[in-house]
Amino acid sequence: MKSGSSYSHFLLPLILLIFFSGFWGCRNDRQLQQGKNNCKTCHSINLDRDHRIGCTTCHDGDSSSARKDVAHFNMVRQPSHPDHMKKRCGGCHEDAVKDVRHSLHFTLKKSTNLFRQAFGSEIQLDSFLETPQHDTIQTTLDLADDLLRRRCFRCHPYSAGDNYPATRRGTGCAACHLQRENDSFSHIFSSPSDKNCLSCHYGNRVGADYYGRFEHDFNNEYRTPYKTDDPQPRPYGLEFHQLQPDIHQKRGLLCIDCHSGSSLMAVGDQQKITTCADCHWKTLLDKTLPPRITKKDNGYFLFSDRGKIHNLPLLHNQAHFQKHDRTKLKAISCQVCHAQWSFNDFGKHFLRSDTDEFEPWIYLTNQGSSEIEKILTNNTDFDRDELPPAMTDKITGRQQTGLWYRGYTMRRWRPILLGRGKNGTLTTVRPVLDYFLSWIDEEEEVRVDSQKANSKHNGRRPYTPHTTGAAGLFYKNRISTFLKNETSQQ
Repeated sequence: MKSGSSYSHFLLPLILLIFFSGFWGCRNDRQLQQGKNNCKTCHSINLDRDHRIGCTTCHDGDSSSARKDVAHFNMVRQPSHPDHMKKRCGGCHEDAVKDVRHSLHFTLKKSTNLFRQAFGSEIQLDSFLETPQHDTIQTTLDLADDLLRRRCFRCHPYSAGDNYPATRRGTGCAACHLQRENDSFSHIFSSPSDKNCLSCHYGNRVGADYYGRFEHDFNNEYRTPYKTDDPQPRPYGLEFHQLQPDIHQKRGLLCIDCHSGSSLMAVGDQQKITTCADCHWKTLLDKTLPPRITKKDNGYFLFSDRGKIHNLPLLHNQAHFQKHDRTKLKAISCQVCHAQWSFNDFGKHFLRSDTDEFEPWIYLTNQGSSEIEKILTNNTDFDRDELPPAMTDKITGRQQTGLWYRGYTMRRWRPILLGRGKNGTLTTVRPVLDYFLSWIDEEEEVRVDSQKANSKHNGRRPYTPHTTGAAGLFYKNRISTFLKNETSQQ
């Protein structure tokens, strides 16, 4: 009895302690939910170690209220957008934010000026944002500017991307440093993954070739006729042929293992171009070791951004050290021999149509643009109410009459095209500026008919196919055939 009384004596306080600790714990939880951490009652997110800060630090709003309208008042939905990133990201990353605004990835300066010059521009723009906007089209250059602003400027850090599964992305810093998960974004910042890179560098552009992807033609009759169980059969807008990937991709190297963040975010032309010799030529490696490469007794090793270690094979074949006739061949780029295939889309035709004639496009509804695909899919279904033929300006977001349709004379991936680069270097080239612009107004009058871009060599320019592999049997034939044709044309 005495021992039982002693047990009861300790049991009652223990029960009371558990009850009240639970009560106060629940009370504290409710206070927490109704206080500074109220955001997390509706938004379940994980933060990385360096960004465990209050939601309102980046997004503003009012975290003390449980009411959505109050909590979201003056909220910044995209704090890393270029319009906000100086204030939101620059406090901790001042130098990076300052420099990246002037990088080629942000300004698109090089590609924008190259295209505009091919249609008569004599001025240099500092950013794609300076591309003139024209309410009325007077010249071919005006038409080219309209194409840029309403069709081409979808891939830039100010845009959340096209509305396809693999091309939706964040803006500003988030475009590269956050991962998209279903219909939302992770809040764990990291170095860019290849998915980040391919959200812009898809289609028949460098990046897609690294993975061996060659985009199908637009016409339904020339595309894959089968259906799959994959709920996302067209992650990039169109199906693609699966060709041979780059050997570096097959070995597990990421885009940023060669194209470092410090280089991609560098100001303007200060961006350093990584070359094959940087990693594979012993003479150069002995002089300067690039970042993340170390030398050991048995060779050189690259430490990948994700921690994987790669043994670097060095140049050893005698073909790499062979002396050439300098009157014909000053130097050869590596891809002349090592590119397995390249994008060769000949004749890029763009037609602006202001008319409501949609039936001719019934087999061309997939244009590599979700905006155009939505209109064409709807308007070629005659049971639906027709949508107007208008596209948004990708800088202002304002709609304007006219749809920009795209087509090609021919799409192919072989043969490898060769040409001359800087200082006469023999290099790989591809059709880049072989554009043709046309325009049909609302009265169905042809205002511009296949106006060709003014560019040397039929629009072919130096290009580095990211399809590296063994040189194979015919690399010598590539070179000799080119030299023979070049001599005959002189």
